[in-house]
This record gives sequence, structure tokens and C-alpha cells, in this order.
Amino acid sequence: MKKVILGLSGGVDSSVALKLLLDQGYDVQALYMRNWDSAANQDISGNPELNDPICSQERDYQDALAVANHYHVTLHRHDFIDEYWHDVFEHFLAEYRKGRTPNPDILCNKYIKFKAFLEVAKSLGADLIAMGHYAQVKRVGEEYFLLRGVDSNKDQTYFLSQLTQEQLQVSLFPIGHLEKKEVRNIASLDAIPTAKKKDSTGICFIGERDFGLFLSNYLPAQAGEIITTNGDVLGTHHGLMNYTIGQRKGLGIGGSQVFGNEPWFVVGKNLPTNQLIVGQGFHHPLLYSNRCELEEVNWIPKEKSPYQSHLTAKFRYRQQDVSINLEWIDSTHCSVFYPQGVRAVTPGQACVFYQGELCLGGGTISKVYQDTILRQY
Repeated sequence: MKKVILGLSGGVDSSVALKLLLDQGYDVQALYMRNWDSAANQDISGNPELNDPICSQERDYQDALAVANHYHVTLHRHDFIDEYWHDVFEHFLAEYRKGRTPNPDILCNKYIKFKAFLEVAKSLGADLIAMGHYAQVKRVGEEYFLLRGVDSNKDQTYFLSQLTQEQLQVSLFPIGHLEKKEVRNIASLDAIPTAKKKDSTGICFIGERDFGLFLSNYLPAQAGEIITTNGDVLGTHHGLMNYTIGQRKGLGIGGSQVFGNEPWFVVGKNLPTNQLIVGQGFHHPLLYSNRCELEEVNWIPKEKSPYQSHLTAKFRYRQQDVSINLEWIDSTHCSVFYPQGVRAVTPGQACVFYQGELCLGGGTISKVYQDTILRQY
């Protein structure tokens, strides 16, 4: 029997993953990850629940423990707080200082769940690790491929796009072949303690707290002007970091006799002048681009050449696939072309490549263009 260390989060997905691993005959132990020190990193929102570790992480740990006890499985607990701070959170803050919109969940998978976690699992004698992600791994010869989860609404390959051959080789995703409703049904039939627990939402370490207030603990907001593309001042923003390209809500701009009642959207940022640029209309032309450049590109298959055309990509997690072509600049940088145009492609976010059900990898959007014009994002 191979020994598997499962990341048991206290949610229903990892709970069902535990059951399925046991059903398949693996020697399973579980590991609860503590990535954030709630006591040391207080929230200034005034909501005591956000500052009380027992209200979030401790509750999740108790749920994970209940599931482990339900199956008579050993549950380890390990702090990854230092690793998370240095490998994920500091990068997260640096991206916001640049005016970009980062995706910390991708970095969490790359550096914490499939690197630091893997190292701890190996120290516990693990042959393999497992997570409750909606994704699948397929081995062909000596090569490993990452495939979308069967449930298209829950597929998490977007967040796993930085994984490598070495990481996939030792990773299991026991629920990747299931739809969410099937996972819930298995949990109910087996009376798993987390069967009716609601899914977690929000950024991996922030959860469901007020994001703007949380971020202001670390990056004090600098108010500035909200301007039109012609330079007319419409109002005041509360820090460029609090806005993303294509955003409508929270601008505080209503209709007027001068500009009419068509809604306003963020179409750009001017960091040197600390100005937020807005335009009217969901399909404002400045929201569209047809090319972007990527940095820190990770390519999962061993060979690049067969996959450079007839690809699709996602520029955001919930976005539909977009037909693309890519051109390599060097081993970790490339240009992505999408002549049909895509709305709100945003620096700091991930562009993830697919060929059918196969996730090929992805990179971080660094520059966005409409033809040869660099967007002021």
C-alpha cells in the first residue's frame, strides 16, 4: 500500500477525497495546513469574528479533526505561516503596489500546497500527496498531464497551472472525476460530519472578510482623482489598489446632465498621477485588447512545439475559453494573440492555456495591447 498524505481542510471536498482514498486501499493520513496567523494579523474592520482565530481557522481544524476521527485516520497539523508570508503574501502586496491585480491562490498552490506541504508529507513518510481539487492527472508513459475536472463549474485547473511534472507525478485528485452534487451525495450517504458545510469563498487566506479593509492594514490607501478618458474629474477614488479593470461597483459615480446615465467602468490607472480612469459602457473600447505579454510562464508538458497553435485560454477563472495563438519570447515569457478581442484582460492576473481538456500551464499577464497600443492598465 502506498502512503498518502491528504490535505484535509475541513471542507466537504477534501473530506470526500479522504473517503475515496480509503476505498481505493491507500494507507492514508491527513494534514491540516495553517497558513495565516489571525492573531498576529488583525483586521481593522471592527468585526470581532474576523480577528478571532477560533471563528475561522480553528473551526476548520475542528471540522477536519471530526472527519479524521470519523474514519479513524491520523490528522497532523502544521504551520506554513512563514512560507505563506514570504512566498505568497509579500508577492501579493508587491503586485498591488504596482497597480496590478494578483491571484494569490495560484501562488498558494505552487509554493505551499504542492511544495512546502509536499516536503512535510515526505518527512512523514508519504509516497504521494492528495488534495480535494476538481482536477485530474493522467500519466502517459513517463509524462504527466493535468486535465480539467469533470465538473466544468468547479474545475480548478486554472489555479493549478503552475504545477510541474515533478509535482503532478506525486499528486492525486480523488474527486476530479466527480461533479459537486455527487460529492455532496457521497458525503451525506457516508454521514461525513462536513456533508452540509457550505463552500468557502474569497481569497485563500482572507476568506469572506471585507477585502478593502483587510488590504488597508498593509497598504495604506492614497485617495486620488477619478477622471474620464478626456481628463474630466468626476470624483475621488479610495486607493488605486481597490479597483480592477472592468469594475463597475463602488465607483460612486452617478448619472449627470453632462455625461448621461450610462454606467461607468474602470478602463485604466495612471500610477504616477494616482488617477483612476473611467469610461462609459460595458463595451467601452479601452476595455478591449487583442494581445498580451506573459511572464513567469510555466509549461506543464515536456514538449512545447506541438501546442503553440489551436489553443484556448482563460484570462480569469470563471471566463469562457478564448481561442488564442502564442509566440514564445524566451523560456518563461510569451505573447498571446486573440484577434477577436477580449474584455478586461488585466495585468497581474493569470492567463492559463488549454488544448481541449488538457491544461498546458500558464503565466502572469504583464502587458496588454490593442494592436500596437499599450493599454494603461
